[in-house]
Amino acid sequence: MKKLSARRRHPLAALVVLLLALACTGGLYAVFAPASKAQADETAQSLAIDEGKKLFAVGCASCHGAGGQGSSDGPSLVGVGAAAVDFQVGTGRMPAQQPGAQVPRKKVIYTQAEIDQLAAFVASLGAGPNIPTQAQYGPDGADIAKGGELFRDNCTQCHNFTGKGGALTHGKFAPSLEGVDPKHIYEAMQTGPQNMPSFPDTTLSEQNKKDIIAYLNAVNGDDTVSPGGLELGGLGPVSEGLFAWIFGLGALIAVAVWVAARTAKAKKS
Repeated sequence: MKKLSARRRHPLAALVVLLLALACTGGLYAVFAPASKAQADETAQSLAIDEGKKLFAVGCASCHGAGGQGSSDGPSLVGVGAAAVDFQVGTGRMPAQQPGAQVPRKKVIYTQAEIDQLAAFVASLGAGPNIPTQAQYGPDGADIAKGGELFRDNCTQCHNFTGKGGALTHGKFAPSLEGVDPKHIYEAMQTGPQNMPSFPDTTLSEQNKKDIIAYLNAVNGDDTVSPGGLELGGLGPVSEGLFAWIFGLGALIAVAVWVAARTAKAKKS
């Protein structure tokens, strides 16, 4: 009988085997490879929340409640967002030393890493404004003139025309904005801390906030020159009126006394 000739392999058989090997290798890599960037970020966020919860339990829970639900000594933090935490803790206002009409700015006791952890925990309690980025509050693309207009329309009633601050009612006050970190000014507009109203993006857009910050940096900068000379603290008509009463009226009284004395002396002689 005639022998059957050996079957020849198809020319593409080797390619198919190679592709199968690569597929198996890829599957094994997917199983044993390090976590993706998204998974790593999620893990880091979970760790930050856990650490923030521990810090919150020690420094904040006594007033705001273990779950941030609030109490008679402190408001609820559910939904205030990470920006509110970064502002309050980053300016030293929180933790508060004692309750009062308004909590003043003081020395910061937490590191920025700890503040970020606290912010992550509070943000996990409910959606709220996020911590702004440098691109949002930085000077690039800002319109200083527009910022001045917006500031005069929305802020001068409390903070004065150049952000020097001023007194309010019942022991409250509008703090000075001179030397304040631009990020914290942005966050204050976002969150409306204490007696300040909030200005969300529907009221003042991100660009509007950037413009206002640029204006404040311009009028309070080291290179700013007052065209009127002595600025009297930049407090506006109150300080100017006080100056007029004390020095102007005082000068008039002194002149009147001098004239009266000269007249009396002239009559005697």
